[in-house]
Amino acid sequence: MTTDDALRARLDEIFAARDRAHMAPTIAAFREILAEHPDDPAVLYEVGGAYDTDGQEETALDYYRRAMAAGLEGHWLRQCYLQYGSTLRNLGRVDESLAVFDEGITRFPESESLGIFRALTLHAAGRPSAALGSVLAVIADRFSTPEVQRYEAALRGNASYLLSLDDDQASPA
Repeated sequence: MTTDDALRARLDEIFAARDRAHMAPTIAAFREILAEHPDDPAVLYEVGGAYDTDGQEETALDYYRRAMAAGLEGHWLRQCYLQYGSTLRNLGRVDESLAVFDEGITRFPESESLGIFRALTLHAAGRPSAALGSVLAVIADRFSTPEVQRYEAALRGNASYLLSLDDDQASPA
């Protein structure tokens, strides 16, 4: 479902005016629009993001799920995967977080941010070697600067090695 341009402009205006230290006015403004457009995926997503920024993470999760179910599309959906996965991680629900990131990466394989934030979840899950290995793989895959290209084989080798360390630890002895 695509949000019309006028509604998207209203949402963007509210987002641009937000004060991260005082989110109540932003939440109220988004909820007013939600009353007018209760099933619009972009509105649901923005309401979730406002609650998330305000530290009301459990409330945010429901809005993220609803936005995705309502048909959120494009880069907004990619951002929702990132915020939803990060919120789950922040709540200590790392297995669910990894599942969300994995689904998001399947849908958006070109997204560096999903891979990097997935690595944060790996770290939170007590898998620091896999976290660093994942970041190295993202760098090798997505950042084609002359220096990264020069050391690409070394980055990939180290990434594989680090990922294997966590695989070894997860395997029964």
